Amino acid sequence: MIEKIENIELAFLTINDYQELKEAMIEAYVHMPNSYWKESHIEALIAKFPEGQVVIKINDQLAGCALSIIVDYDKFDDHHTYKEITGNYTFNTHHPKGDVLYGIDVFIKSEYRGLRLGRRLYDYRKELSEKLNLRGIAFGGRIPNYHKFSDTLSPKEYIEKVRRKEIHDPVLNFQISNDFHPSKVLKGYLEGDEASNEYAVLLEWDNVYYEKKSTKAAIKKKVVRLGLIQWQMRLYKNLVELMQQAEYFVDAVSAYRSDFALFPEFFNAPLMADNNHLSESEAIRELARHTPEIVKKFTELAISYNINIITGSMPELKDDLLYNVGYLCKRDGSTERYEKLHVTPDEAKVWGLQGGNELRTFDTDSGKIGVLICYDSEFPELSRLLADEGMDILFIPFLTDTQNGYSRVRHCAQARAIENECYVAIAGSVGNLPKVHNMDIQFAQSMVFTPCDFSFPVNGIKAEATTNTEMILIADVDIDLLRELNQFGSVRNLKDRRTDIFELKKVAARKNNKS
Repeated sequence: MIEKIENIELAFLTINDYQELKEAMIEAYVHMPNSYWKESHIEALIAKFPEGQVVIKINDQLAGCALSIIVDYDKFDDHHTYKEITGNYTFNTHHPKGDVLYGIDVFIKSEYRGLRLGRRLYDYRKELSEKLNLRGIAFGGRIPNYHKFSDTLSPKEYIEKVRRKEIHDPVLNFQISNDFHPSKVLKGYLEGDEASNEYAVLLEWDNVYYEKKSTKAAIKKKVVRLGLIQWQMRLYKNLVELMQQAEYFVDAVSAYRSDFALFPEFFNAPLMADNNHLSESEAIRELARHTPEIVKKFTELAISYNINIITGSMPELKDDLLYNVGYLCKRDGSTERYEKLHVTPDEAKVWGLQGGNELRTFDTDSGKIGVLICYDSEFPELSRLLADEGMDILFIPFLTDTQNGYSRVRHCAQARAIENECYVAIAGSVGNLPKVHNMDIQFAQSMVFTPCDFSFPVNGIKAEATTNTEMILIADVDIDLLRELNQFGSVRNLKDRRTDIFELKKVAARKNNKS
């Protein structure tokens, strides 16, 4: 290793570097004679894709190099060879509008090894891939120690032992430590690579920031603003007055340019006061008669205030059965329905509520979301199924009367954020309704939870409302941070699941039998 380092520089490769480059390649591939690139090859690479050719210089001396091209990856078979991917070494396979950065070569001179310079070259490739919005990086990685084990191990067995640290392979170990994952074994990849028995490992790195090009005139949001309504339970004269108050809050959160407005579970319960002379089960069925009009009004508000509204929940009659449902009213004018799947013992006993059957995510202009109503948040299987569908944000409208009940929802909601690598927003009601049976008091503190890692708040709480106070809560959440967490987090709850010993899946929805 060099004794004194005065400066380290990452620079674009120029043709003036060729002589140093040639000498470095001859040294790096001493067991593969005449494997260095000719000057015409380097000229072609620089002409086609100058950004893809970089060198590291120490004290103005070439210490390492990385060469790459962009390819239209779908045009190549998964079992391609080095000769095929480079267009018979012409690099005519380079496609400026391709979707994958393909590594042609990378090496560090022996006297500079141990300085982690290779990591710098790979970090540059990753940053370039992100800058150019490419799907990721791929290349055929040599396995130069395989010839020592080829008599007893297949390439697949060899790779597994390297991954388990039972065998040291300087190239493959380095690639895996830099977040590249083995995808396939490539037979006959590089002619003359006797050390690897001409085998290579197709290694890939996924760009978590990649976005498919869209033909729609819309920008995919990376930072999403949430507006939570901590709703005060009070008596209203009629539905019109209740919806005036709802519009007031929609106006308030949309004024802050929120992308979502979240209302609590059964926020419309005050309307049951007119039917307090009826039994609880009869009163809530009367309340269900307002649901179509409420959904219609929220749909209008979503359009006029340019915001996606999660309507909390409300009772709905379907085939004479009573469900607890809510609607996602999107700002494009469309609506989606979600159901409470688990009803509490009290809801079943007093109101006669039925559990719903449908669990799904919803695509929005601000990411993929899921909604679980109150008690459903206490069943971790539900949110995990939604996470498997790509959920970024989980909304939980709730209604709790005591601090015990609130604590169950609050702590389960935070657990859902950690285990599913997503954001979770909870919104509830406060105050009291002395003139509505079974709705006497409410306890709430609306919050936004995050995963717990370096890019997020240390306590996993992005924002929190004042307990038992009518207010709104505004919080920004960064979707890109979730992608980064999934790939590079301190722990990776989704990736590290032992799906070899357990599985979680949906079953076909049952139909309610009428008798």
